[in-house]
Amino acid sequence: MTAVELIERKRDGGTLTGNEIRWLIAEYTAGTIPDYQMSAMLMAVFIRGLNGEELTVWTESMLTSGEVLELSAIPGRKVDKHSTGGVGDKISIPLAPMVGACGVKIPMMSGRGLGHTGGTLDKLETIPGFRTSFTAGEFATLLAAHGVVLGGQSEHLVPADRKLYALRDATGTVPAIPLIASSIMSKKLAEDLDGLVLDVKVGRGAFMEEVEQARRLAETMVEIGDLRGTKVIALLTNMNQPLGREVGNASEIRESIDTLHGEGPEDITRLTYALGAEMLVMGDVATSVDEARAMLEEAVSSGRAFDKFKEITLAQGGDTAVLDNPDLLPKATNEELVTAPISGWVKRCDALAVGVGAMRLGAGRQRKEDDIDPAVGVTVEAKIGDRVEQGDVLGRIRWNDSYAYGVAAPLLTDAWEISDSPVPPSQLIIERIGAYV
Repeated sequence: MTAVELIERKRDGGTLTGNEIRWLIAEYTAGTIPDYQMSAMLMAVFIRGLNGEELTVWTESMLTSGEVLELSAIPGRKVDKHSTGGVGDKISIPLAPMVGACGVKIPMMSGRGLGHTGGTLDKLETIPGFRTSFTAGEFATLLAAHGVVLGGQSEHLVPADRKLYALRDATGTVPAIPLIASSIMSKKLAEDLDGLVLDVKVGRGAFMEEVEQARRLAETMVEIGDLRGTKVIALLTNMNQPLGREVGNASEIRESIDTLHGEGPEDITRLTYALGAEMLVMGDVATSVDEARAMLEEAVSSGRAFDKFKEITLAQGGDTAVLDNPDLLPKATNEELVTAPISGWVKRCDALAVGVGAMRLGAGRQRKEDDIDPAVGVTVEAKIGDRVEQGDVLGRIRWNDSYAYGVAAPLLTDAWEISDSPVPPSQLIIERIGAYV
């Protein structure tokens, strides 16, 4: 077989056999098939899709392209959570210690920011010394000792995905449902999980803007998990406006600390508890989501969740002083205000505009090699449905670089729209997909 033959067949709407897909992924990972041919294949898949059998083999081939974690010797069920990416989405940071404090093992593999969406690893690394890169042996040792690891994908874990992900980003093929599903699930299944909870974002600040698209993505990933014997639950959640109040790396750590103290924004707290409850039931430490929520609330009110975060931070080389005193986190030099031009109700707080604006300030990367400024970002003071008076602060723009501010400011000042009639608040959790049995 040749790569050209397979590209042409998929281009014309044909199907690939299991052996052909295994050969394609293996040869690309090894460097035998060049980027330009795999780019053509990705575009063919983007246009033509993959059927269920093709997708299963494609995911399996990516999963077995490198190292797979072996965690079965560690007692307890292992459950992870994954978000498809959003603006202000720091949920993993308070979620992991909350759930870990309740007894579920969490081998969490997180990612870096992509475009306007923030990355958990970038946020965690604003804590001085916090380490996110581990060998498989180190990862297992940390999980056994502390019950939670907040790490990143190693060079040897699913290397096919590492190469394909970068290529998709450069070839306009990121939004393809089969490619998103196989990318996420190959990495998660390589963690040797017993269960997985997915937060599938929908709306302006998400890669999936329509509910039907997001539902198909969620159903696809649930099906992949079922075929592998791993239970998967997915929540479709609203990403038309930022999550919480903070968009920026250091400020989102501060907001995560507030949440672990029971003082976080209402939407962050509600979604963290909803995802955490699913993880506790899946981890067999609670029999219902109501029981699980009560366990999470107790872990927060008793201080056990915050103590677990400090334990994880210390174990991963981080300076816990910033957790006790968040004022030690980086701060931007300058602040500008976005104010309401008229009195009324917030009709729009555009997640995409805020996310892109924050990225242009330096909170995210426009190119893979860009550095991140942990201090800059946006504080959202008014969200959809809120009543505001003329001159009230809608948002605070924190910046260090005047050129970056000049580029970002027009987007951010136009991110809010005020209506002269009441606007209902946004629905946060849209739908639940999947079952425990």
